[in-house]
Amino acid sequence: MTQSDGFARIGIAARRRPSGLLAPFVWLAGLIASAAALVFGAVLAIFTAAAVAVFALCAGVVVFFAGLAMRARRNGRPNRRAGDPDIIEAHKVGGTWVAYGWDRSAR
Repeated sequence: MTQSDGFARIGIAARRRPSGLLAPFVWLAGLIASAAALVFGAVLAIFTAAAVAVFALCAGVVVFFAGLAMRARRNGRPNRRAGDPDIIEAHKVGGTWVAYGWDRSAR
C-alpha cells in the first residue's frame, strides 16, 4: 500500500486528528455539539410523549362517549315483547297522522 493510493486512507483508523493549538477548541466544539444534540433529542422525546398522551386521552374520551351512546341506544328502545296495551301505533299518511289501536278497549 502506497501513500498515493486514494482508497488506502478510508476507515476509522485513518481519521485526521487535529493537532497543535486548534485541537482543544475542536474537541470543545464537538463536546458542545454533542450536548446540544442530546438536549434537542430529549426535548423532542418529551414533546412526542406528550402528543401521544393527548391522543390517548382524546381516544379514551371518544370511546367513553361511544359506550354511553350504545348504552342509551340499548336502554332507550321500547320493549315490543311486553305488549303494553297503553301504547298505540301511528303512521303518517300524506300530511296527517293516522293512529291504530286507540279504541281496542271499546271492541
